[in-house]
Amino acid sequence: MSESDSSTAAAGSSYAAAGVDIEAGDRAVELMKEWVKKATRPEAIGGIGGFAGLFDASALKRYERPLLASATDGVGTKVDIARQLGVYDSIGHDLVGMVVDDLVVCGAEPLFMTDYICVGKVYPERVAQIVKGIAEGCVLAGCALVGGETAEHPGLLGPDDFDVAGAGTGVVEADRVLGADRIRTGDAVIAMASSGLHSNGYSLVRHVVFDRAGWALDREIPEFGRTLGEELLEPTKIYSLDCLALTRTTDVHAFSHITGGGLAGNLARVVPDHLHATVDRSTWTPGPVFDLVGKAGQVERFELEKTLNMGVGMVAVVPQESVDVALATLADRGVDAWVAGRITERGAHTQAAALTSDYAG
Repeated sequence: MSESDSSTAAAGSSYAAAGVDIEAGDRAVELMKEWVKKATRPEAIGGIGGFAGLFDASALKRYERPLLASATDGVGTKVDIARQLGVYDSIGHDLVGMVVDDLVVCGAEPLFMTDYICVGKVYPERVAQIVKGIAEGCVLAGCALVGGETAEHPGLLGPDDFDVAGAGTGVVEADRVLGADRIRTGDAVIAMASSGLHSNGYSLVRHVVFDRAGWALDREIPEFGRTLGEELLEPTKIYSLDCLALTRTTDVHAFSHITGGGLAGNLARVVPDHLHATVDRSTWTPGPVFDLVGKAGQVERFELEKTLNMGVGMVAVVPQESVDVALATLADRGVDAWVAGRITERGAHTQAAALTSDYAG
């Protein structure tokens, strides 16, 4: 072998040379273990490190006909705000909220979640912070974090770039599934306040505050009483245990998780075709962040309403006679809630038009 051949062999390709650091990944797993241990349930079997998470399905024997519910989601471009600020734990909280609050809409109790974290470069402490937020969110949701995956994608993502996604499984008794078939004329629409933007509409928000307004994330916003970045990173409120409490104290007919599509679009998904929801916008005032996005970007009201949650993160549809108990249950749990509207006959106009026109009043 010539000297040049020997030099080439010595500098041969490797996983590390391609940008993947296995040791850093192992270190990240060690750092996240303490947080994952806190996000558990009695039915969760084993610990971190296996090829699959295990859950004792014999716990479902108490159900007559258990239906498993599944949901998956991400956090969208809100991760870019976290990246810019170097704050990583709250984004995991957002991820859990987006998944478990979809599960509970049908009445399902969230049982367990798995996560997927994709990074350009593994910084163990950073990955552990993301998992910490996911674990803390699972504790708030009453579910276990039974597994996950961290993938390093050098060449596809920059060293500081990352994304997160998750999937969750829940269970509901077959004859207790909530939805459009339960809703009746005269039902009350109870709104539950959001904590802010949650995790939807950030492509619009980022366009407004960065491209249109030219603001920095450390800009102090008097209306917020804190910086722009702190407001934009406010974690998504997790409603799953609050909603499950309502199912135990009242005859809930349906829930609607208010995410992309806004209140009108998401409420329409659970209202039967022959009925429509009339929502009175005068019953609440959206938080200042919604007004700021509208004014700074000259965004039309209709565009705001169909993109952002406008201050309502979850809706419960209950019989009129259950309103007082429902509001008391939510108040006891520290949830700001109010009667925002009612279910009426559809009439001559379409459901979507009815929701939009009544909501925008």
